[in-house]
Amino acid sequence: MSPAGAGPATPADLAAVARQLGREPRGVVEVAHRCPCGEPDVVRTEPRLPDGTPFPTSFYATCPRLTGAVSTVESRGVMARMSARLEEEEPLRRAYAAAHEDYLTRRAELGEVPEISGVSAGGMPTRVKCLHVLVAHSLAAGPGVNPLGDEVLEMLDPWWQRHPCAEAAGDEEEGR
Repeated sequence: MSPAGAGPATPADLAAVARQLGREPRGVVEVAHRCPCGEPDVVRTEPRLPDGTPFPTSFYATCPRLTGAVSTVESRGVMARMSARLEEEEPLRRAYAAAHEDYLTRRAELGEVPEISGVSAGGMPTRVKCLHVLVAHSLAAGPGVNPLGDEVLEMLDPWWQRHPCAEAAGDEEEGR
């Protein structure tokens, strides 16, 4: 079941994502999640980009406020602690492996790319190497699918409160 507001990317969505990224988005199939401000904050991409490049990151966080908040959490050493917990906590390890399988299943809905077969994203299923991907997966799939992505979401302050996230790229350029 898709989160509310998810669905095919409209031209307005793609324009918002381009503003967020500071470049044209590539291989976007749909908006996988919308920020509470209404703008896309996670997109779902084809497993092979239009130029032929294999692209394992099916769920891609685009909102600069969201990605900045996640980067702040990453800078606190959370990834190393989470990876250590995967070695120590069997229930967490099983849930994270299930998240990996969910990611692969959702990507396979869009097509198979042999070069990335069995490769999900974010270090799944054995380690944590990118919280951005885990958060994007959690937002796209909904609570309870990616346990570590869910944990990171709980650590974040409300990134959407000042004004719509698509305007954030302009803020950074203007020094706000």
